Amino acid sequence: MSRPTISIPNVDVSAGSGGATRRVPALLRNILSVGGLTLVSRVVGFVRDVLIAAMLGAGPVADAFFVAFRLPNHFRALFAEGAFNAAFVPVFSERLVQDGRETARRFAEEVLAVLLLAQLVLLAVALAVMPWFMLVFAPGFTGDPAKFELAVVFTRITFPYLLMISVVALLGAMLNSVKRFSAAAAAPILLNLCMIAALLGLTPILPNAGYALAWGVLASGLAQLLYLVWDARRAGLALRPGWPRLTPGVRHFLRVLGPAALGAGLVQINLFVDTVIASFLPTGAVSYLYYADRLNQLPLGVIGIAIGTVLLPEMARQLKGGDPAAATDSQNRCLELSLLLTLPAAAAFMAAAHPIMTVLFQRGAFTGVDADASAATLTAYAFGLPAFVLVRSLVPGFHARQDTATPVRLALVAVAVNIGLKLALMAPLAQIGLAFATSVSAWVNVGLLAWMLGRRGFLRLDDRLRRRVPRMLVATLGMVVVLLGGESLLATTLADPLAVVRVGALAILCFGGLGAFAGLAVATGAVGRQDLTRSFRRLGAEAPPL
Repeated sequence: MSRPTISIPNVDVSAGSGGATRRVPALLRNILSVGGLTLVSRVVGFVRDVLIAAMLGAGPVADAFFVAFRLPNHFRALFAEGAFNAAFVPVFSERLVQDGRETARRFAEEVLAVLLLAQLVLLAVALAVMPWFMLVFAPGFTGDPAKFELAVVFTRITFPYLLMISVVALLGAMLNSVKRFSAAAAAPILLNLCMIAALLGLTPILPNAGYALAWGVLASGLAQLLYLVWDARRAGLALRPGWPRLTPGVRHFLRVLGPAALGAGLVQINLFVDTVIASFLPTGAVSYLYYADRLNQLPLGVIGIAIGTVLLPEMARQLKGGDPAAATDSQNRCLELSLLLTLPAAAAFMAAAHPIMTVLFQRGAFTGVDADASAATLTAYAFGLPAFVLVRSLVPGFHARQDTATPVRLALVAVAVNIGLKLALMAPLAQIGLAFATSVSAWVNVGLLAWMLGRRGFLRLDDRLRRRVPRMLVATLGMVVVLLGGESLLATTLADPLAVVRVGALAILCFGGLGAFAGLAVATGAVGRQDLTRSFRRLGAEAPPL
């Protein structure tokens, strides 16, 4: 069989004897839709973080809140978005394709009943034993009783957020499976808006800004839940929770969920170890990790979440429809897009970490020392940025086939590498070593996932991907030269006392680097001119309103 030829705007992919024709723009359009809304969320989140840095800095209250904010998010990734989507979307898509929407909706109601029971039990236990749990989660805080008590109080306020966001994850997974991506992608915007409103409106009437942020997190859970319930009703997927029952469908879901939850748990172990070790480091380490990770999460969220959100249901439908060639092509295009967008982002963070941190965050309670430490941490995180996103393009190759166990076994190796490096690097490099260990373990995970997919015949890198990746690297190196030169030329302006002048200089630096990469990408053939022209023309003509 001849090798398929691929282009973004309109693609013919030959598969089987007759050849299956499909259009890639729908996949790209959905990724850009989710990515655009995620970008809005990240920008609003950046505004939130600038306010937090100015009002809290990197002191004990900030450390306590960031631990309290991270704890329910650990469980959120474990019980909600990560593991839940990996198990629920393929099973729900199978019901949708084979038995119709109503059967799939009833299955979702059965899962919802079990989910609510599990979350209520977890919430009751967590609230009761929170001081003891904090001894495990942040044992280093015991050296500062006031910080430890704040962490316990803040976490008790934020933890019910997990219950609401777990239901949001179920509703979002249903909507994604029927190609309604906008609501679930836009919901996190409400989190950031609620936290900003609480920070500005409640801080004057509460003991400190940490309390305001904690209540803002809780309020955002309710806001996101109401929004997703409304959109699910519009889609004809309203759910009526009933008594939990272990129906055959639920038992099958739980069998798939088990390995997925274990895999998500291994990912959370990486973050959990970060928090535990950072709690023993000097005050500020937790905050430096947070601020650096938030910037690193901007491209990771926009690109990685968008690709993972769209690719899993897309591949699940294609495989259930008997079109494995289309599934392979979808994965190749997502790998290409991942590298095209993350290689320059990672290089930019490493080349310009210091001006980015000082210009964006150094004001109020956030000092120059805090900016320097956060910049070094960002550099370490940025090394792993492409790997973090590539994982999201590779794991759906297993999950779409309802194989949630293999990624877990491979993740065990990455977790072992991560923990070993953290323990080795925490003394000499402090929080920088923790970030670097996380990045290295992500690359290990990418290598193992790609190797196993290729071994099973599920991953075949096509000619277009092999041809374009080296050209992306050339364009990225050219961009780094421009950034370093620009940083030297703008050094005085980037340190100007006026904030507006510093921001303007940083904008010139960033847009100059972006322009250099875009020009070099087109000149080297990393991106085709015709691909860009026809893709954006089709996106403008066909993309549905958000």
